[in-house]
Amino acid sequence: MPERGGDRTDISNAYGRPRDIQDVSRAVLRSEQAKRWTKRYRTEVAASSSSLLSTFVAYPLDSVKTRLQAYKFNSFADCVRHTYRTEGFHGFYRGVWSPLASITLVRTVSFSIYQKSKYFLDDWIYQATGSSPLVIANTKDALPTLSTITCFGLSGAMAGAAITTIACPFELTKLSAQISVLMADRKDGSTNDAVRKSYQNLGTFRTAQNLVRHRGWMGLYSGFHLHLLRDTIGTGIYFVTYESVKQLLANARGSSPTSPLAVVTAGGMCGLVSWACIFPIDTAKSIYQRNCLVGGKDKQTRPKIQFLNPRMYRGLGVSMSRSCVVNAIFFTAFEFSKKRINRITVNEELLQEHGL
Repeated sequence: MPERGGDRTDISNAYGRPRDIQDVSRAVLRSEQAKRWTKRYRTEVAASSSSLLSTFVAYPLDSVKTRLQAYKFNSFADCVRHTYRTEGFHGFYRGVWSPLASITLVRTVSFSIYQKSKYFLDDWIYQATGSSPLVIANTKDALPTLSTITCFGLSGAMAGAAITTIACPFELTKLSAQISVLMADRKDGSTNDAVRKSYQNLGTFRTAQNLVRHRGWMGLYSGFHLHLLRDTIGTGIYFVTYESVKQLLANARGSSPTSPLAVVTAGGMCGLVSWACIFPIDTAKSIYQRNCLVGGKDKQTRPKIQFLNPRMYRGLGVSMSRSCVVNAIFFTAFEFSKKRINRITVNEELLQEHGL
């Protein structure tokens, strides 16, 4: 009688490698494929996971910011007290699921476009001038230059413009959810009580349906022009500030541009600077979109963007605080995730042997 298993080929030893796909656990192959996919899309994976965390943590501040822009309160504390008294703790997280999905998607796409644009513009600038902005940004003791500012700024502006088409409907439904109770309670020039109250306590999908019913499919893009202007300018400033501050801090300390202190500080600063520059545009957008919501089918007048009008800066403090928190958390998690992903080792030989 042949020995048990004697008719089988010896598939491995202490130093050998498997010869057949059946000799390798399918779980191991799937794990290696997952590692390879994660490394290939490390920017998208890091951006999406970091965005979920930062958005959820700072959402109550975003909710208060929108209320301060769209309606009149005596102060930040007055708005917080009114929201808690009329809507409870849940009111601060009203409409959170829409931005969790939309901001994660938008940030993931935005960072992907930014990375690709950055390398494209770096190559173009290098061919035109013989100097690489990315090399300068990562050179010790080098300061930000016109080429690095141009590269990061234009890349950010391209990313901001590209994601507006995705972001506008989601942000409009988020705004509706955040101020739906206030819309129902306050007339603000609208005499159509039925329209104002029809948005109260609706989810994201039903809010979108309501918008389409009152304003048609293009109603989902109410305020698109202001949204496009805000995100194009704001995202350009955002990335210029982040990359430049990170570079300056790294040079000052003689450390890596991705050191924890540089990342946290640069992340907080990019939110502060970008919001300070574009806040009147964002306020005009919020007012216009609120008017579109409460006005039904009526055509609304576009508010002027007034950079010198104190009214346009109502809610700036809470917005900058929120942005500082969001971006400090986001970029810390983003850089940490990318570092961890870059350390992953993939057994390419194993995958190639099995045609994967």
